[in-house]
Amino acid sequence: MTIQRQIETQLTGLMDPELLEVTNESNQHSVPPNSETHFRVVIVSDCFTGQRKVARHQQVYGALSVQLQGPVHALALHTYTPGEWRERQQLAPESPACHGASKAD
Repeated sequence: MTIQRQIETQLTGLMDPELLEVTNESNQHSVPPNSETHFRVVIVSDCFTGQRKVARHQQVYGALSVQLQGPVHALALHTYTPGEWRERQQLAPESPACHGASKAD
């Protein structure tokens, strides 16, 4: 099972999201081809109701603790309640371009 699929399975099972988008953004970073190290996660769930952003992120980190100890180097997290998602007109911020050094540098 791919790392992306593991992330999707974990978050779906633990957070019952209304919306879950997991995007492998590894190709935008200085990593070998076909890597699964950098991910963007947009998750909309009632389980975030009443939680601040830090608590939401901690909840996601806890759910993905195995992946974060191994292959996953970075997560861009965008966590919303259904109401917040509607207020945002169902738009999450795009990930910024990577400014890391190239392995060739």
